[in-house]
Amino acid sequence: MSVSFTGLPTNLASLFSPLSATGASSAASITSILNAAYAGTTTAATGAASENPIIALQIAQRNQTSDVKAETLQPAVQRDIAAFTKAVQTAKTPQQLLSNPTVLTVLLTANGLGSDASYPALAQKALMSNPSDPNSLANQLSGSNSQWLSAAQTYQFATKGLSIIQDPKVLSTITNGYAEVLWRQSLDQQTPGLSNALYFIQNASTFTSANQILGDSVARSVVTTALGIPQQLAYQPLSAQQQAITSQLTISDLQNPKFVQSFADRYLAVMQSTAQSSSGSASSLSSLAVQSQGLIA
Repeated sequence: MSVSFTGLPTNLASLFSPLSATGASSAASITSILNAAYAGTTTAATGAASENPIIALQIAQRNQTSDVKAETLQPAVQRDIAAFTKAVQTAKTPQQLLSNPTVLTVLLTANGLGSDASYPALAQKALMSNPSDPNSLANQLSGSNSQWLSAAQTYQFATKGLSIIQDPKVLSTITNGYAEVLWRQSLDQQTPGLSNALYFIQNASTFTSANQILGDSVARSVVTTALGIPQQLAYQPLSAQQQAITSQLTISDLQNPKFVQSFADRYLAVMQSTAQSSSGSASSLSSLAVQSQGLIA
């Protein structure tokens, strides 16, 4: 992959093609964040996170193993894992297991479905559905979130009962995954989007088509944000959504770890630039409000 400036990949730099003054300002901000990171500096622009988000990503990747282990030692996490493990080991049927709120929370979170834990009836029905049946709920939901189908295929509650999830190796994978997701989510408090960036880096090589990207909520968010594609894309026909991605992204590049890392960097830069713009707009509105109050008085 060729590079330019201070290390910014040219295939990402080429995406900075603003059509307006606002776009030019945003592109300049994104470029400065990327170049600062590649140059090894940690200073962020005023109003943004306390450190460059790309540096934060590098630190998170370097410390992931130890930090996830530390997360598993948190009292609340230990309680959840203990309750989950006991429930899995003692359950008699999938229905009994999936009716346990803690089990659903841990299982869904570990499989990237944590935001849906507040819909237990839907979750139970989807996980219990047969992934081989094209009309099953898991298949129906896969159009908007393929992780439902992936979870149903992984645990096969419909055809194999509890035999898979009660395997000690599978049980360990779930509990470790739960702790990892909680750790990633905690990083978002200081660096918005960092959790998504880490997920994308770990899973990008599994995406071989635009349709797969669109079907994964996190990958969709990372790709559309990094490419500057409006979220309203979701209301367009599937073919139009696919074209919007493939016209700017060569899907096979996701097999290249260096490209994926650079793409995640760009996503974080866009996220921070957007946060800076929002912060600036809020400050301007607040200032105008104060001035207005003074004039009225």
